[in-house]
Amino acid sequence: MELIFRAYDIRGIYNKDISPETMYKIGLAVGNFTQFNLKGQNVAVGSDIRMTSEVMRTSAISGIIAAGLHVTDLGTAPFGEVLFGGWQLGVDVTAFITASHLPPDWSGLKLYLGEGEGFPEEYLLDLKKRVMTDSFERAGWDDLKPLKTETFNSRYIEFMTKKFKLEKPVSAVLDCGNGSACLTAPMIFKNLGIETKELYCDVEPHFPNRASEPTPESLKDLSELVVSSGSGFGIGFDGDGDRGVIVDDKGRVLTADIVGMIIGQNMLKSKKGVILANVESSMGVEKVLSPLGGDVRRIRVGHTFLTLEAKRQKAMLGIERSGHMVLPKYFLFDDAMLIPLKIAEILSQTDQTLSELVDAIPMYPKRTINFHCEDEHKFSVIKTFQEQFTKTYENVNTLDGVRVDMADGWILMRVSNTEPTIRLTVEASTEEALEKLAEKFQTILKEEIDKYT
Repeated sequence: MELIFRAYDIRGIYNKDISPETMYKIGLAVGNFTQFNLKGQNVAVGSDIRMTSEVMRTSAISGIIAAGLHVTDLGTAPFGEVLFGGWQLGVDVTAFITASHLPPDWSGLKLYLGEGEGFPEEYLLDLKKRVMTDSFERAGWDDLKPLKTETFNSRYIEFMTKKFKLEKPVSAVLDCGNGSACLTAPMIFKNLGIETKELYCDVEPHFPNRASEPTPESLKDLSELVVSSGSGFGIGFDGDGDRGVIVDDKGRVLTADIVGMIIGQNMLKSKKGVILANVESSMGVEKVLSPLGGDVRRIRVGHTFLTLEAKRQKAMLGIERSGHMVLPKYFLFDDAMLIPLKIAEILSQTDQTLSELVDAIPMYPKRTINFHCEDEHKFSVIKTFQEQFTKTYENVNTLDGVRVDMADGWILMRVSNTEPTIRLTVEASTEEALEKLAEKFQTILKEEIDKYT
């Protein structure tokens, strides 16, 4: 059971790793943590569209109520609507039952503080300890609070529609992947006036048409329809709606770095500010946005750190290589719905196509190489290189693994949080420079790992 507690959330296969009984205990732990650690009394709970989510939401709510807290049930909704509801209610914690982009037999839980900052790892470790040791305090019958039920669907759709304005018509293909985004995205696009072609926009909890993870492979139908229909762009959402992948008018699946730079360029026209990018993101973020007045700052990998650091550093934009993005101008949490709406707004303000905007962005060759390294050794390996590289190189970042920036590129060595793996990521100005950096650093990394075998 302890393996369901990850660095950023809680998740596992239903009735194998995580069950309704387990979720009840997690609810108790969330309730106690909110009471005693956060000094709070109010929790909002919602869930995605999976077959298991209704029963798991009920179990979590039962546990939180049993701890003596006030709970508002936000029902079945996409990620953004649930976090919006918690934010509007001013609760202490918002809990979202979901397994995000994972297959349909998975379930889990994401937890956020009042404004939408993700639970940091130490909070999740506290919950893990309570659950694993059955350390709970339950309220007496006369201290239990009645369950409230509320929906924010219409208010969320209205909020999103009012925040964006199209100066001329824009067309798009909307691929909800049969996931939670089906419940809001089509109406938001319609209300905003986007000429929309829909793809897989009916809720199907088994994700029959494509994987809930939006990848270049799973978004093949989206790419083809964007091109064949002559649409301005496409968007493919993941299962719960906290990530969305943009496809340009040529059918190219864009990385989060590229999309972030296009959005950053637009935002920096009117206001300078802090831009966050994790240590895995492209060096193009600095090269494109710094000259425009963007104060680019590197942060740790993980959407939790994205939301926490965006609040702490008062950032105007945060880019996570995995696809999460924050635009605190609207709200703090990483709702993927903001991204296509912002792209539509940008396209309505220019005569350029999205592909033309993309082609103006410098792109650099990049490669990630995985090395097997046992869990008991992988952190020691990274520590060795942190100490060694700090002495040898001028520009070294040890915030998350060890990243070395050089004249012709950069390398990052970082451990996986979920498997016995060290990842070497290399990006360079040319293919030739990439090959040299990759060859050099994979050799020394392999030699160090071999010392432990």
